[in-house]
This record gives sequence, structure tokens and C-alpha cells, in this order.
Amino acid sequence: MNFVFPPAPQAALAVADSDDRFPVRRVFCVGRNYAAHAREMGNDPDREPPFFFTKPADAVVDTPCTVPYPPLTEDLHFEIELVIAIGKGGANIAPADVHTHIWGASVGIDLTRRDLQNLAKKTRRPWDWSKAFDQSAPIAPILPIARVPSLERGRIWLAVNGEIKQDADIAELIWPVSEHIATLSEGVTLAPGDIIMTGTPAGVGAVRPGDVITGGVDGIGDLQVTIGPRA
Repeated sequence: MNFVFPPAPQAALAVADSDDRFPVRRVFCVGRNYAAHAREMGNDPDREPPFFFTKPADAVVDTPCTVPYPPLTEDLHFEIELVIAIGKGGANIAPADVHTHIWGASVGIDLTRRDLQNLAKKTRRPWDWSKAFDQSAPIAPILPIARVPSLERGRIWLAVNGEIKQDADIAELIWPVSEHIATLSEGVTLAPGDIIMTGTPAGVGAVRPGDVITGGVDGIGDLQVTIGPRA
């Protein structure tokens, strides 16, 4: 078989303390998974079934990095998130078995063109244009699961230019890792290389060119992202 042009390079993320790379297949994101964030976005925080949206695999970018301020927006927002890397595929995974499918964990930022997302909500259109743009998923090196202290509790935080903006605990997830991954596997067959961004706590806000974002999840990883000039 011949391709009509060379295939794109394999999207991949760094592995902590290693020269190895984690090949990325798909990026799934969980929406409204912290009650306080649901409230700040004007939504009901009741424990409704989790819902998902996606980013392309090549939206991921290693950190530390500089990400250009994207086009078509005047309201670029940060959303700090615990990130799960899948190492073993499967469908209809039981919550009790989810841990056997996880290769590692990290921390990432779901960059969002909030003005485009608000327009999409108002017009009942998909969120893709607001979420799935170039370099919209900066992610720290992935920590192998054997070195992850917990996926059930631990501080998650984000600061802009040294000022704390988001500060919570992953214990506050409405749908914990075992449950939302099990639910996701009911709708799609998960595969090695899938990345799951698990939702953001309250405190999201806008950034401008020149801002420096730092953040992390205790015991799992830290990141730094600089917002560059407009693309």
C-alpha cells in the first residue's frame, strides 16, 4: 500500500524520567466533573451521567512549552485537569477493573476558546471549534501508574503569573476515575494510547499573551505553559 503523501508523525507525550514516549491515539475529555465548576459555568451540579468531548491526538504538546494565543478568540481560558493514560484497551470495563487498564497519569490544561464555546452552547452546536484547536492540550510527562500515589485524592492547582487561580482536590471529582472511565468504555472501545482529561475544578479564567501558567497534581506532576503571541 502506498500513501498519496507521507502520513503525519505519531502524536506522543513524554514519559517522566525516561527517554521513552507515550503514543497518543485519541483524547477524551470529561465535562462538568467538579460541582463548583459546574456552578460557576451556570449548570446544575447534580450527579448526572458523565458526558465527553474530544480533542485530536495532535492537540497534545509536551510541557514546559510556549503555546501561541489561538486565532478566532478574545477569551482564551485555562482548565487544569488530572490526565489518565490508557495502556490496555477494552469495552464495558467494570469500575473495579479500570485500574488494570491505566498505564499512567499526568496533569494537563484543557485550553478553551470560551467565547466560541459560549456561542456553541447558545446555538446548540458542537463544542469542537472551542476545544479542539492546535496545541490545546499541554500535558506534563506521564508518570507510570506504579509511581502514582493516588488517583482518588491529591491537591490539584493552577496559577497565572504566580497567583493561584484554581485550588482543589481530585477527591472532589463528581465521577471518580474508575467510574467515568467505565462509563466511557460503554460507548467506545478504549485502546492503548487513549488519553482521558478528567475535568477541571472551579476558578477557570482568561489568559493573555505573555502570561505564564503553572500547575500540578500533588505526587503526579507539575507543568508550565507560557502563552505566546497570537498565532
